[in-house]
Amino acid sequence: MRRGTLVVRGFRFEDPYGSLHPPIYQTALFRMEEAPRKSDRGFDLKYSREENPTLRPLEEAIARLERGADALAFNSGMAALSTVFLSLTKSGDVALSTMEAYGATLRLLASLGKFGVRLTKAYPDTETFIETLKEVKPQVVFFETITNPTLRVIDGPSVIRAARDLNALVIVDNTFATPVLTTPASYGADIIVHSTSKYIAGHNDVIGGVAVAARRELVEVLWLWRAMLGSIMQPFEAFLTMRGLKTLAVRFERQCETARSIAEFLSEHSKVSEVIYPGLPSHPQHSTARKLFGDKFGAVVSFRVRGGRDAVVKFLKSLKVVTPGPSLGGVESVITYPVISAAAPIPEEDRKLLGITEDLVRLSVGLEDPEDLIEDLDRALQC
Repeated sequence: MRRGTLVVRGFRFEDPYGSLHPPIYQTALFRMEEAPRKSDRGFDLKYSREENPTLRPLEEAIARLERGADALAFNSGMAALSTVFLSLTKSGDVALSTMEAYGATLRLLASLGKFGVRLTKAYPDTETFIETLKEVKPQVVFFETITNPTLRVIDGPSVIRAARDLNALVIVDNTFATPVLTTPASYGADIIVHSTSKYIAGHNDVIGGVAVAARRELVEVLWLWRAMLGSIMQPFEAFLTMRGLKTLAVRFERQCETARSIAEFLSEHSKVSEVIYPGLPSHPQHSTARKLFGDKFGAVVSFRVRGGRDAVVKFLKSLKVVTPGPSLGGVESVITYPVISAAAPIPEEDRKLLGITEDLVRLSVGLEDPEDLIEDLDRALQC
């Protein structure tokens, strides 16, 4: 199946009543006389903290989209990341991450130090990241396909080839790019993680996460740790996320088109000093993005407002259509002030080096009419 079909029908499901949609199994336990029943993938089906049939269509569809062996759904993106890192690292390991990533992810990686896992961070360009990788020889490598919030694009295939030479496990956060743009498992990633709260669910109404594993043995490890940590996605959230997944391809393609139009508009605006968008030729990794993504470049546009913090706050308060808020990926356009939200946990010296300054905002483009969004941004910038 092609991508557009996979998001709608990328799972196996047979209902005795002929239901088109998988039902919600809102139950804590399953009947068990002697040995427990098995789910379709062979895990015990006895208690919903461990396995629930509502999750399986979602997990199967996302695994096929990401070209992995299987997937596990979690109750948040951070639950997915926490389960992945706790289950696949051990005392004495070195974990290498880009210096720029979602702040809570970096805080989690740093916290693994209490268990004997040492975090090393590298500047988020491909050459520096690979040089650091070869120098520190980590057991675990982590990066985002598009970094948050300055939208750098790592050459994933090159990084993964270097990691393979050292037998390092590679974990990739593909939330910003989605499998519509790129599938890291197809070029060697071991684990692909998403905050499904963002584009996969897509409606700003559900929290969730997913981890896609490239190999069956990794699925088994993650499943056991998910059960122990109690980090499984709940049935109703799985139902909502599956509903959102069905429109991912059409939503994201439209959002990418609008994002490019907005980026081009803002690049000519007198109140904007810089626009950061991988689809613009001025972006430092534009050629890498084109190689990895083709002709679409994501639906997030970051830009700098002339006048610093005071001008940014005034701009945010003046918006009428776009909503100031801390998330992304939904049908409603949301604009974020990274220094007080997603990037706040990043050390100040790192933020300065990365260019995450008080004039930077991050716009997640939704499905509103492009002209309404442009008019709203223009009006608020002129205030």
